Amino acid sequence: MHIDPTPDQLQSFQAQLDDPAPVYMLNLLRFKEHADGPDEGSAGAEAYMRYSALAADHLARVGGELVWAGGCHDALIGPADREWDVVALVRYPSRAKFVEMVSDPDYLAATAHRTAGLAESRLVPCTKAPLG
Repeated sequence: MHIDPTPDQLQSFQAQLDDPAPVYMLNLLRFKEHADGPDEGSAGAEAYMRYSALAADHLARVGGELVWAGGCHDALIGPADREWDVVALVRYPSRAKFVEMVSDPDYLAATAHRTAGLAESRLVPCTKAPLG
């Protein structure tokens, strides 16, 4: 299960904090059928929505924005089984602003709902790249 970064992943990300370019975080999310922890009795997606509502203020405070989010369907290319429930793309002004947000004690308290609702996730930092 992958919900939080490992210490090595976090260290690698933080090694590039001086990069002033915006970073786009690709979120791949699979929800638990039934949430646990503080959201026991709710569906996993409901617990994650509680987290999202609380995280929105923190995101805005650091100048970030939800670029796009949507539900996932069966793959056109790849494994036949649907792997993810939701995909979201979130833009942060910089890696430093992302770290500022995720280090905030109030934000960290909100992540209990995230953990309660997620069965599996991926968080992939992306930067703009020319294609073609």
